[in-house]
Amino acid sequence: MKWCMDKFCSADEAVNLIKDHDTVNLVASGGGFQDAESVYQALERRFLDTGRPNNLTLVHVTGVGWGDETGVGRLAHKGLIKRVIGGHWLWSKVMSQLAVDEEIEAYNLPQGVMSLLMREIAAGRPGLLTTVGLNTFIDPRLEGGRMNRRAREPLVDLVDFQGREMLFYKSFPIDVCIVRGTTADEDGNISVEQEGLDLHLLSAAQATYNSGGTIIAQVKRVAPRGTLDPRMVRVPAHMVTAVVVDPEQWQTAECEYNPSLCGEVRVPLDSMPSLEFGIRKFIARRAALELQPGAVVNLGIGVADGVANIAAEEGILDDFVFSIEMGVVGGVPAKGIIFGASWNPDCIMSMPSQFDFYHGGGLDMGFLGMGETDAVGNVNVSKLGRRITGSGGFIDISQNAKTMVFCGTFTNGDIEVDVREGCISIVKDGGTKKFRKKVEQVTFSGEYAAKIGQPVLYVTERAVFRLKDGRMVLTEIAPGIDLERDILAQMEFVPEIAADLKTMDPAIFRPEKLRETNPALFSAFPTHP
Repeated sequence: MKWCMDKFCSADEAVNLIKDHDTVNLVASGGGFQDAESVYQALERRFLDTGRPNNLTLVHVTGVGWGDETGVGRLAHKGLIKRVIGGHWLWSKVMSQLAVDEEIEAYNLPQGVMSLLMREIAAGRPGLLTTVGLNTFIDPRLEGGRMNRRAREPLVDLVDFQGREMLFYKSFPIDVCIVRGTTADEDGNISVEQEGLDLHLLSAAQATYNSGGTIIAQVKRVAPRGTLDPRMVRVPAHMVTAVVVDPEQWQTAECEYNPSLCGEVRVPLDSMPSLEFGIRKFIARRAALELQPGAVVNLGIGVADGVANIAAEEGILDDFVFSIEMGVVGGVPAKGIIFGASWNPDCIMSMPSQFDFYHGGGLDMGFLGMGETDAVGNVNVSKLGRRITGSGGFIDISQNAKTMVFCGTFTNGDIEVDVREGCISIVKDGGTKKFRKKVEQVTFSGEYAAKIGQPVLYVTERAVFRLKDGRMVLTEIAPGIDLERDILAQMEFVPEIAADLKTMDPAIFRPEKLRETNPALFSAFPTHP
């Protein structure tokens, strides 16, 4: 191969390759994973200085950035962006506000679907055929993935395939792909040895290359030709148009480099912090009681990721497998803004490969949050009032996990509780009801779950519900909680109440470890003392 050092350029020179009306794909994930911040900054700077490029279509499979002034947020300028097709909108309130204000065309498609669609585009196929999204807001019979009125073009079709309802997500060409790796050699091969995630790096690059597009890569360093580990190279040189070197590039938004996130070293996790004794811990504890030995488990961001803390505290981390939709298997899921990676991972695969596994039914259990839910078991996390967060991998996971556990507080807002002797009482409730007659947007369909016979639980700090034949059934109530005052009066609908209504285990509401209070809990796990 010819030595191609002419590919190396400044970020300002690289963004000159982006033209008006281009479709630009950002390959990165929230918390700074694979964020090409130098390139994003240069693109923003060029537009603010010259007004070019303009009217871009921005594609991002995951959330990108870690706040309003990073990632997608850098590009949230009227005129720069015409359309956004995003898997997750959480990390940019300013871009979300442009959507709410009808300044851009706003679409949200499932993260897994979007990552797999990259492979369809790369292969020159017309699109992706799947059941993922049926009966949710992605379904054209509801909203078709449109997040505002300005989004009119249909991106998803409902089709009958061999007598079965399915959704068809249409392929589209990609003009520019902005990626990031750790190292580029002199020819422009891009390796990822210090990256905590692979994401859809290769398939996005292939989709762009086969669309006749431009691939801009940011890296931290340059190595001589022939010195890269070929197993670490994710984008071969012949696909790469331009390489930008940023020696100050951080692995994540939290630190320059943590070798335990990419598997270079393993760190002791005995010091993993316990959750503070309070509402979040109560929810995570009750949810963790659903864990089964040997299960392959996905944890969502927020309240649900506390299940990992409980598993560590109770000594059962090694008895099941954590997986994360971004492509990580094993280890302990990272939290906060760097959610998506794991400390001490056993495997880091491509995100499309992980979603193949999820879509095919390989996931035993999913633990996800819930913004609001309703009488037929629908859950909304993607659009709450004037806030657009998007679905991320929520739909891909929740529709395909063998068992779903939704976790969240019973009401929205600040809740104050008093906990004594294994009993909980509500001192002050949240200001907004979460159990509504009808959710604002259907991110999880109770109707679809009932149709496929999927077991579904809804776990809160004071009550547990199960979905039964398309109806919400109250099955457990916390000790000390008043059924009428604390539950039914705080709901917009009256649930069915199980004939054998149970009391949640008082151990959940005591400061000691669960198994110290009740030795029978987690007794099915092999490492249980």
